[in-house]
Amino acid sequence: MYTNSSPLEARISRAILKASLRDWINISQSDIVIVGAGPAGLTAGKYLAEKGFRVVIFERRLSFGGGIGGGGMLFHKIVVDEKALPILKDFGIKYEVDEEEKLYVVTAAELMAKLASAAIDAGAKIIHGVHVEDVIIRFSPLRIEGVAIQWNAVVLSGLHVDPMFVYSKAVVDATGHNAEILKIVARKVPQTGLQVFTESSAYAEEGERLVVEKTGRVLPGLYVAGMAVAALHRIPRMGPIFSSMLLSGKRVAEVIAEDLKSL
Repeated sequence: MYTNSSPLEARISRAILKASLRDWINISQSDIVIVGAGPAGLTAGKYLAEKGFRVVIFERRLSFGGGIGGGGMLFHKIVVDEKALPILKDFGIKYEVDEEEKLYVVTAAELMAKLASAAIDAGAKIIHGVHVEDVIIRFSPLRIEGVAIQWNAVVLSGLHVDPMFVYSKAVVDATGHNAEILKIVARKVPQTGLQVFTESSAYAEEGERLVVEKTGRVLPGLYVAGMAVAALHRIPRMGPIFSSMLLSGKRVAEVIAEDLKSL
């Protein structure tokens, strides 16, 4: 039997493994898988977890925030417009008012940190270093019911290692410009008829509007938020204004919550 007199090195490993495996056993059958811990994914994670759903957010990097961290061309600020102010208030994010430009200026580091902290406090799990390489699919009727995952370190090393599965009622592609999950489905499940392109050139006002408008269900069980919406619908890019990313995250949470009422 192991005791507290065991070497510290052994106790460190056991404590990490026991707690991690408890989490993974629960994660293996989740309500919602969000792929990408950027602004849309983290916003969706908070609002869904607050509604009582079991939410896991997979992020292949060892950080979160997506495109927030770079600010605007490495200047440490980003902006939102007035439509995103209720979300900033929900997350406790401070902002400066630029009366002349009619915009609200946010510090990138604070936005990243508080989006993640609020999602975690609401009950969402954020797991770093995880690459989503495939989806789980069902037919008759066609539906996406989870993901196949691998450690990103394994992917980067070029090793062939079989993935493991996480079952869920909904999968959200919040992977940003690359729309990685949508592209997997388009390539591997041709009967969906799904086509994914890339965002169009910059037109910030139109991009901000259309990303939120087009956020939502793509297929039964598969949803899209954030810049992945722009890739799907050839929507113009908008640069370092993040109103639509936050609003898209909230919108996809509302759509999923409504859809899951019937399941």
